[in-house]
Amino acid sequence: MNIYVGNLSLDVTEDELRREFIAFGEVVSVTIMNDRYGNGQSRAYGFVEMPLLAEGEAAVTALNGKSVRRTVIDVIHALPLSGRKGNGLLQRREIGWVNRKIGQRRY
Repeated sequence: MNIYVGNLSLDVTEDELRREFIAFGEVVSVTIMNDRYGNGQSRAYGFVEMPLLAEGEAAVTALNGKSVRRTVIDVIHALPLSGRKGNGLLQRREIGWVNRKIGQRRY
């Protein structure tokens, strides 16, 4: 089960987040997203992967709204990745968004 953890304090480490979830079962991976192009600072959200659905459900229920390092965290089921390929421009073109914008020129 993939779990989204949001509103993290910028000081929280992956080890601290792992300790919060390990109380509910096995944790496969913990990833806190960082700003790749800036200074590497945390982006205040991450993902935790747990192999068993029941353990993941228990963790989501217990940890949602809990205070970690003086910040109340949001814990929910992570949404699956989209099956669509391509960048956003091509997807918008498919639904006609780009064509409408280009056709509306103002002089």
